[in-house]
Order: sequence, then structure tokens, then C-alpha cells
Amino acid sequence: MKIGRFTLSGVSVALLLFQLLAVSAVAGKYLYQRWRCPRVWTRAAAIDPDLPMRGRYLSLQLTVDGCQSTLPSAKLATFPRDVNGAVKPGPYVLRPQPVEFRANLKVENNKLVALRIEGQEDSTNGEEISASPSAPCDQMRLADPVDFYIADTAKSPLSLQPGPELRPGQELQPGPELWIEVTVPPKGAPRPIQLALKDSGAWKPLAFQ
Repeated sequence: MKIGRFTLSGVSVALLLFQLLAVSAVAGKYLYQRWRCPRVWTRAAAIDPDLPMRGRYLSLQLTVDGCQSTLPSAKLATFPRDVNGAVKPGPYVLRPQPVEFRANLKVENNKLVALRIEGQEDSTNGEEISASPSAPCDQMRLADPVDFYIADTAKSPLSLQPGPELRPGQELQPGPELWIEVTVPPKGAPRPIQLALKDSGAWKPLAFQ
């Protein structure tokens, strides 16, 4: 095959077709998952990207709700109690030490939920979940960031970092929050769809053009 002044051999044409088929298969898989898999909005923290494609994408760490996960020996959690010592309803708070475990992700009650894989702390299955010391269990993080690709000229919301995790009794300070909508496939990391800012209850979708 001849294209202009260049001639492609049969091997080159076959390799080109194989690459096109591979890319099309991945794109088709993502489109199918976006159509069939559940979607959910969750809060995100933009972190400094470190890939060679720096400046063309946002590296986002997603918030997950780990309150349904049974932590090892239940020694890593504490529960709010009333004046009589009885456990009050509501999410527990992690003790002053970091928490890490592997979990499966799902969408439940419009939240991105992490369910710890019991008895497989060192397993490669599921996704790695982490939490800072003394953080509420519904403010855990997906350890591996999700990349959201943007145009070279797009304005980055990297400065919109959520504040530090809340201590027991602390109140959330007002201000814009960065949120991301994702699809949650049966296996693997969530797939990003779109970003938005949430400020005083108002939503503003972010269009990167």
C-alpha cells in the first residue's frame, strides 16, 4: 500500500489494523460500562500529577464511604456515645492511626461505598482504601488516583482542595468543593465522566474547552 511518498508493507498494515482494533475494543468497553454500570457523584481532591502528560490531566483522589466495612478486630474504630455511654446512631470515627485495607466498590444510596474484603488484607483483589487518623468513616479515600483528561488550554481547578479531614466535634467550613461523577465497573477503578463544583448547595458543572 502506498500513501503519498511512503509505502506500507503488509506487516505494517497488519500492525496498524491491530492497533486500531485494540483501541476500538478499549473504547467500546468504556462506552458499554458507562451505559450499563451504575453512576455516582463523590467528592474529589485534586493532587499534583506526576505522569509525563503533566498539565493535560487532573489526578483526583476520590472520597469513599467505608462505614459498612468491618475493620480488623474492630480495634481501629471508636463510636460516638451519649451521656449514658450508649452508642449513638451515625458513622463511627477512626482511632488516631491510619487505616488501609482492600475493598470492593459499589454504589448505594447515591454514595460510593467501599466493602472490605474479609480475611484478605494482603490480597491484590479489589481497590486499596486509606483513611487519615481520626477521620469519619464516610470520608475514606481511594488510594490510587483517577485521571481526568482535559485540554491543554483548560483552566485547572487544582486549587480546589477539600480541607483536612474533620476531627470529632469539628464543623465543616463553607467553601467550594470539587466533585466528580464516575461509573463503577464490576472490577477495577471508577471511570470518570464529568466534574462539578458544589458551593453552598449549588452545583456548577465544569466544562473544559
